[in-house]
Amino acid sequence: MGSFVNFMSLRWYRCLWMHALQSSGAARDDAQPALSYDPGHPDSLSMKTVKPFIRQLLRSAWLLVLIQPCACNSPVASEATGSAAGGSIEPATVAIIVNDADPLSRRIGAYYAQQRHIPENNLIHVSFVPGRSGMTRGEFEQVMATVNARVSPSVQAYALAWTRPYRVGCMSITTAFAAGYDEAFCAKGCKATRPSPYFDTDSRRPHEDFGWRPAMLLAGTSFDDVKALIDRGVAADGTRPSGTGYLVSTNDAARNVRSRFYPGIMLMQSDRFVFKLIHSNTVRYRADVMFYFTGLARVAGIDTNRFLPGAIADHLTSSGGQLTDSRQMSSLRWLEADATGSYGTVVEPCAFTQKFPRPDIVIDRYLDGETLLEAYWKSVAWPGQGVFMGEPLAAPFREKNTPLQGLEPDLPG
Repeated sequence: MGSFVNFMSLRWYRCLWMHALQSSGAARDDAQPALSYDPGHPDSLSMKTVKPFIRQLLRSAWLLVLIQPCACNSPVASEATGSAAGGSIEPATVAIIVNDADPLSRRIGAYYAQQRHIPENNLIHVSFVPGRSGMTRGEFEQVMATVNARVSPSVQAYALAWTRPYRVGCMSITTAFAAGYDEAFCAKGCKATRPSPYFDTDSRRPHEDFGWRPAMLLAGTSFDDVKALIDRGVAADGTRPSGTGYLVSTNDAARNVRSRFYPGIMLMQSDRFVFKLIHSNTVRYRADVMFYFTGLARVAGIDTNRFLPGAIADHLTSSGGQLTDSRQMSSLRWLEADATGSYGTVVEPCAFTQKFPRPDIVIDRYLDGETLLEAYWKSVAWPGQGVFMGEPLAAPFREKNTPLQGLEPDLPG
């Protein structure tokens, strides 16, 4: 009963906080600037900017645990689908896409299948020219035709066994695999893009519920890097680490737009995890990093920190998702520093918070025991221009008595 009450209160508290943001105007992202200049707009929301009666509601919310949580962001999967009551995404419902033209992709796919016990039938082999940052729409549709012909209806998500390509035409490759190529996911200039029906839902079966199979890159510049990433994800499961979440508010106003969500995290999550609000451009020499969210073109000192297995870290900027040829800091740097999951955009997104992970949502869902893939994907409202990378099945806050289970694949030695 206690865990149920805690869950109910957290959901209701998040809804109240969203209403506070909306009433203050902080949740509006109309006419956002490109991330290449600083327009000097406010960079955060403090409790002082919230109307007094809303602030009182927030402070009193913990007393309202018997009130039904509101669906403030998007509807959850209906009971008719059965997904919300079922298990989470697991090895048996993940397919690995392997590029047979790339020896590194073949090696990554085989190792991930072995470590996560992915069924052999869920290894889908395709072939395309490796080593390029982008793929044309025509090339992608040929690859996707092969995938669609071979994928089992039970598969709910994809692990992509490569780092490049990270882009298809004008959109990210992870969203292209998730939902198909659609230029509604793209934008010329600072405009909204097609929303995700998976955003902040309780769906456990996104393909059954929405026709989407969210995807994540098993990314790294070498096999050893990807192997270490996979090993961190596996090692994280059920550990319930007692680290720290670093919410970094920088002096880069254009890229610091997510700091508006930090007060809500401090208010509603401090009873179950340690968070520190840092007003600085750098966090250095910390030995307990579980979450690290910031907004800068380049983040100094990340390699001085120790990231715990399962850690999530990302920076809001224009081209972090251009993994191997970015003019800014590539999101791969987080994985190289031993984070287990990260995110970046592959084309200019402008400063729409909807195009980046919402820290409050990903934290809440990860702490609730969802996998990295689920928590991260559900935190991005408009994912068309952003690429997800990491170990999809990492679940450090899942109870140990509900392990991820799959079948032992029959892999060549």
